[in-house]
Amino acid sequence: MPLRLIAVHAHPDDESSKGAATYAKYAAAGAEVLVVSCTGGEAGDILNDQLPAVAQYRAHRDMAGYRRTEMAAAQSAMGIQHAWLGYHDSGLPEEGESVRPGTFATVPIEVSAGVLVRIVRRFRPHVMIAYDENGGYPHPDHIRAHDIAMAAWRASGDPAMYPEAGAPWSISKLYYERIMNPSRFKAVFAALQQQDPNSEAVARLGEFMERFADRPDLATTHVECAEYFDVRDRALRAHASQVPADSMFFFWPNNLLASVWPTEDYQLIESKVPTELPETDLFAGIDPEAAQ
Repeated sequence: MPLRLIAVHAHPDDESSKGAATYAKYAAAGAEVLVVSCTGGEAGDILNDQLPAVAQYRAHRDMAGYRRTEMAAAQSAMGIQHAWLGYHDSGLPEEGESVRPGTFATVPIEVSAGVLVRIVRRFRPHVMIAYDENGGYPHPDHIRAHDIAMAAWRASGDPAMYPEAGAPWSISKLYYERIMNPSRFKAVFAALQQQDPNSEAVARLGEFMERFADRPDLATTHVECAEYFDVRDRALRAHASQVPADSMFFFWPNNLLASVWPTEDYQLIESKVPTELPETDLFAGIDPEAAQ
């Protein structure tokens, strides 16, 4: 039985900025990796002013369809499986405004969780990756993605919950993604300063680090995946409407990143199997033959 990992993300492109190298590494090693996109990203704007005119026309005319095309390209780059939860992007309301009715963040948690439980019971993952309670950042869809992932984690193995969703399946380990690890940024920033202290990358990363100055380093699990950083970049660039060529994700060359921080990082939240921290493998302690 192959090892299986499920990652729950809010929008298409989140999977590429938050774990793509990890997913590609495990998929290449023979594990089954499934990314779930809770929404279609319909409320997104075109964030790349270098997107060709024809592509801009397509995206403006049908953003949902265009982002599906981008997601398919990113999925192919990583070599993973993908599923849509099927909800409409809530967008990011201005301060004081409410979320639009009928969008993902307004659907009752128990309804959306039932859809995710059905996917979990069909796929039968050993590991789930989710966002923390703040969603990584306070976008209503990210927070709701956390909510339903937690509900599915608790409910998927309980035969009394969602009996219509298939045979119960208990996931062995639950992680929060901690890709935006402050220790990682500090290490990369120091290396960039040493290499070229007056570079634009140093200036821009310095500004970016201010956003994470007070964020603690909660990572318990560091997955070495430097050989898949180029795959991550291809997946990111597949989301061309959202990721311009000068995106923050490309502040540093991959060879520098590989030398100072060759991992993607996660926080073990719950485990139903014995394991020791710190970890280097999300599947540490799991025997797929013994799993339910």
